[in-house]
Amino acid sequence: MILDITKLGEDILRQVAQPVPEVNDEIRQLAEDMFETMIAADGVGLACPQIGKSLRMFVLIADDDVRRVFINPQIIKTSEERCDYDEGCLSIPQIYETISRPKSITVQATNEQGKPFTLEAEGFLARIIQHEYDHLEGILYIDRGDKAFAEKTVEQFKKRAERAAKKEKEREAKARKIAAKIAAKEQKKANK
Repeated sequence: MILDITKLGEDILRQVAQPVPEVNDEIRQLAEDMFETMIAADGVGLACPQIGKSLRMFVLIADDDVRRVFINPQIIKTSEERCDYDEGCLSIPQIYETISRPKSITVQATNEQGKPFTLEAEGFLARIIQHEYDHLEGILYIDRGDKAFAEKTVEQFKKRAERAAKKEKEREAKARKIAAKIAAKEQKKANK
């Protein structure tokens, strides 16, 4: 099932996610839904806060095409060597910024079968893990870049949300008006 993706400005994206208490069928189904949502949105990673759930879990498919699920992950080691890359995010669509991150990391997590694992990752895979892990901490990639760019992006999304809310109110008002006209016609027919 394809889920709604939260957008910049929604509170859950700025909250620290809660641990997953138990790996069960519900969590496995959630992971499947997250993969489906991520693929449909043309993404490479998706964290639970991005679908409105405060859970410490994310999914990803890096350039090796392996589907990976990280439940209650912890990054336990990062390299001193860093690399830059233009990052984007499904919660901040069509906005990219060059972000510097450690080139390699070591992460411990549990998979969707409830088995703990340790993964040493570098390059693109390491970057995706760090990006998604940040989501679990309430951090967005724009927080790691230029402050002025982050402020501009937040303001841009605030204006988008205001425009969307205004359009929704207009649609609701129009629907009420149409419903009132229909009700008036029905009442007229009933009075005849």
